[in-house]
Amino acid sequence: MANFTLNAQARAADVQGKGASRRLRHAAQLPAIIYGGDAEPVAITLELRQLVKALENNAFFEEVIEIVVGDKTESVKIQALQRHPAKNTPMHADFKRA
Repeated sequence: MANFTLNAQARAADVQGKGASRRLRHAAQLPAIIYGGDAEPVAITLELRQLVKALENNAFFEEVIEIVVGDKTESVKIQALQRHPAKNTPMHADFKRA
């Protein structure tokens, strides 16, 4: 069982891109992607507050994380995290299936 569980919503193809990502960040949401394994990549949206709380623990970067997308649960590890250069807040996250 993973120590970290994040809730997410899947994003449709028309809600992706630069403008849509900016609107998400303005609404305290974080664009992210889950890829790897045999399944197709899934674009998701995370709640910024929930991710920032998880990032406070260094084990977040080493352990398997469970992301609940709708009725499906993905076991992933964080692959990359982009942060704002001045504010140091997360801007995008990449997760790789474990």
